[in-house]
Amino acid sequence: MRRLILFSSFLVVALFAPYYGWTQESQKIHPPVITHAYAMDRVPYGTTELKIYIEAEDADGDMNYVFVVVDEPGHGPYPPDRVLLGPQHQSHLKGFLQWNRVRPGAPLAEGTQIRVRVSIADKARNVSNEVVFPITFVSGTSAQQDIPAPFDEIDIPMLGYVAVREE
Repeated sequence: MRRLILFSSFLVVALFAPYYGWTQESQKIHPPVITHAYAMDRVPYGTTELKIYIEAEDADGDMNYVFVVVDEPGHGPYPPDRVLLGPQHQSHLKGFLQWNRVRPGAPLAEGTQIRVRVSIADKARNVSNEVVFPITFVSGTSAQQDIPAPFDEIDIPMLGYVAVREE
């Protein structure tokens, strides 16, 4: 009887231990989080330089890339771009991405709307929340607009250039 109880106990432990993490240490997933973001929603027609401001943090301190996808109605998404983050931006970042729009041939038509989608991935391939900026190109809009906090500081660093090429 004693052997049967011992054998049954061993069998239960052998069968169920892996499911309860006795043999593996569970990993905690901490994706990056974009806490603040800003881009002008109406930009002057003919503008070739756009800035996208983002602030983000990552509890693991391993943010790696900022991903940018541009969608234009009637054309679909352009090929995505990724901006490699420097080591100083792996735990916390606050800065802007600069997109120098280059379009072969004619510029975007007056009133064209695009969507710019931004997310951040870390080294463990966790992806942050996505922020979406609808942007319209219109005449009569000032290029100088007040930038909201927390991006209204003078020394906001550039995180990198966005290399999305309009087709």
